[in-house]
Amino acid sequence: MYPDYSNRYPSKMIWQANSPVTNNNYRVYPAQTSTQSLGRLRVRATTSSLVPVANATVSISSASTPETILEQLTTDASGLTREVELPAPSLDYSMEPSTVQPYAEYTINITSSGYDPLTVQNAEILPNVTALQESILRTVSPQAGASLYVIPPHTLYGDYPPKIAEAEVKETKESGEIVLSKVVIPEFVIVHDGPPTDTSAANYYIRFRDYIKNVASSEIYSTWPEATITANVLAILSFTLNRVYTEWYKNQGFNFTITSSTAFDHKWIPGRNIFSNIGLIVDQLFTNYLSRPNVKQPILTQYCDGNKVQCPNWMTQWGSKYLGDQGRSAIDILRNFYGNSIYINSASEVSGVPSSWPGANLNIGASGANVRMIQEQLNKISEKYTSIPKIAVNGQFNDQTANAVKIFQQTFDLPASGIVDFPTWYKISGIYVAVSRIAE
Repeated sequence: MYPDYSNRYPSKMIWQANSPVTNNNYRVYPAQTSTQSLGRLRVRATTSSLVPVANATVSISSASTPETILEQLTTDASGLTREVELPAPSLDYSMEPSTVQPYAEYTINITSSGYDPLTVQNAEILPNVTALQESILRTVSPQAGASLYVIPPHTLYGDYPPKIAEAEVKETKESGEIVLSKVVIPEFVIVHDGPPTDTSAANYYIRFRDYIKNVASSEIYSTWPEATITANVLAILSFTLNRVYTEWYKNQGFNFTITSSTAFDHKWIPGRNIFSNIGLIVDQLFTNYLSRPNVKQPILTQYCDGNKVQCPNWMTQWGSKYLGDQGRSAIDILRNFYGNSIYINSASEVSGVPSSWPGANLNIGASGANVRMIQEQLNKISEKYTSIPKIAVNGQFNDQTANAVKIFQQTFDLPASGIVDFPTWYKISGIYVAVSRIAE
């Protein structure tokens, strides 16, 4: 009845069906409970326009025994399940390069009346962190049918082609090579799920922040120090924005922004879960990129794992982890690899939102047009996310507005402060645009 992980997680993690100690449907010998780790999972079901799907049934099982249901959950009015704990390998396995898989794999099945079923195989659960499975359900379609995502191994654990070296600053002398006049954060990127010349690979339109969260969750472990995660997110942002700014692939005749090939870009995986701490860091940083003096374009910050592949003058992911262990800051980590001239820059323009960040938090006592706009947006969102209360649109940031902001933040995995800070401003704008179909 209980999955046997004894081969995958030798000595440190053996689930036993006849043990007297029970934890979340798994039983372990008392002597082994000190080495058992737990990860957390929450599932969100929405449509492509981010409208929540309530009362969807979510079944979770081990990838090795998918016929045995470990948890069966139901989504609430916001399309969310409750958060559940699931057994995961020891934290030690994600702290050093290891031949032992450092994450557990689970199968997630989602069904709902009026929608095609969706299955995610090999969803990754790491210890001590929350995995967020964002699932977009399609209305019933005889042509499309059920959706299936099979998640490949994490880049730090599996075997992937090493990055083909490129210049970190693209030559701008050739006519037509640069088509953008300034760095702008795009609303969407078009991801080609394969090498550039693979014409059979699909193209995906992905919201920019969702793309960065997916890549970071695919390229590094969310169990690493916050400064390490921040440094890697900044490198991923800068690399991606270089591709956007230089129109790198479109200038070669392709119809996409970036690829999912590690040989050319970095890994993006359709349907994979992200991790809440990585998601929050991306929401805080997504307008930032890395610059050098007198260079207008974002730096193409290449990197490698530093274990299976070595890359002098680039950041190594494991090296950044060890520097984070030493208490180094994100910018110190980046300068250790890319040199002291590298610095963090910020784009002033974000595409696809009604208005850019005003530059200061909105809190109780604030008033004016920005407060009124946030109130209007929250009311529009509350038409679909009914747990968010309707509020008076009066331009006065009062207790009622703060409470609505707090419930919004809880719903969308932000710290529930009741303050409209930078990540909350853009999260409200993004959800508002999606549910009101402004983007269309």
